[in-house]
Amino acid sequence: MSDDKFGKSPSFAEMMASEAGGYVRLEPGEKVRVKVVKIGREWVFVDTGRKGEGVVDVREILDGEGKPRVQEGETIEAYFLESNAGEQRFTVRLGKGGGGGGGGGSAYEDAYHAQIPVEGLVQKEIKGGYEVMLGGTVRAFCPFSQISLRRSDPSVWIGTRTNFLISQYEEKGRNIVVSRRKIEEEQQAADRARMAERLQVGMTVSGTVSSVLDFGAFVDIGGVDGLVPRSEISYDPKVDITTLVAPGQSVSVRILQLDFNKNKHLFSIKQVGPNPWDDVAERFPAGTHLEGRVSRLAPFGAFVTLADGVDGLMHITAMKLGKRIGHPKEVLNEGDVVPVVIEAVDLEAKRISLSWDRELPEVVEEPEKPGRPGRPGRAPRDPEAPSWNEVKSKFSEQKSDMGLLGQLLQKQLEDKKKK
Repeated sequence: MSDDKFGKSPSFAEMMASEAGGYVRLEPGEKVRVKVVKIGREWVFVDTGRKGEGVVDVREILDGEGKPRVQEGETIEAYFLESNAGEQRFTVRLGKGGGGGGGGGSAYEDAYHAQIPVEGLVQKEIKGGYEVMLGGTVRAFCPFSQISLRRSDPSVWIGTRTNFLISQYEEKGRNIVVSRRKIEEEQQAADRARMAERLQVGMTVSGTVSSVLDFGAFVDIGGVDGLVPRSEISYDPKVDITTLVAPGQSVSVRILQLDFNKNKHLFSIKQVGPNPWDDVAERFPAGTHLEGRVSRLAPFGAFVTLADGVDGLMHITAMKLGKRIGHPKEVLNEGDVVPVVIEAVDLEAKRISLSWDRELPEVVEEPEKPGRPGRPGRAPRDPEAPSWNEVKSKFSEQKSDMGLLGQLLQKQLEDKKKK
């Protein structure tokens, strides 16, 4: 069927409603908006926009003085109960007034079968849960686990009036169990369905931090919880994430992954802000002299942090003090602050090559000698620099955070000041 000249084709449900004279079947418990047509002595007549009359027990809309809380012509929300001889019966906010043809007990039984929310007052805390009063006269029990999706201090619910679903109705209403959690779950499912249509990978949205763990933080973006891995909270891999995010904090996140089937979503906080590598070429051009902090040691070299999210690599071949070393830890410790020079910047690979900001003796090849093949040797030692054995004997027994190379640099500076 082609589209109408002035709009889209009607949906299948709309066509069925048209064929049936405007009638669309309602399911028990379905919430609809109805217009109050007339308020009678026993019934409120409502227009549902469908075939057949709709009625609500008048006692449900009366206040404490017996006066209607709504006016004729007003539109209200109501829950469908049943249809009998073309008459559709509705109810509004069960539990508020305790009404509903056949007495309060009958109304709650109807609400149980149709899964219609009922209003209740959380009276007090009892063993295993709460005592809830429905309509002021009917007692019900709500287990602690069914009061909410999120854990909280049990006392915060005492004295609150809220809606529940009846999950158990036995002994003609003498044993009623209610759940507020089910309403939250239904709302959450509806929110997720709505968000699934709206959200896309790459979007930046606002959310609230729900919890912070060792491996990251969970953020709620309107009924959808997603994980922000600790690596996506900050460009600094060693930062304490609890200093950056806390439960209840409002944050902006970028959506990295959405999986509504498994309910697993990944977000990023750090990608919302500027990337520290965007202006590295301007901040750290080749030849720049500066100080950095050793962030990590590897067999092939040392990573030095130059700024938040920007690390450079100093290769092990640059770490010579007149002798070869097997591992950077022989001359450096993590946390050492060292002077460096930017040798090269590779923006595409996000790599910065560093060297020491000082002259060091280089290892050279000794000339071949009779009976001794050529082997690595050393250039003549700087007469002002202490020998390796002197450095080793002086500092090997001293525990210092500066590292062996840092200690050597400090000693040379002190010697120069004395001269």
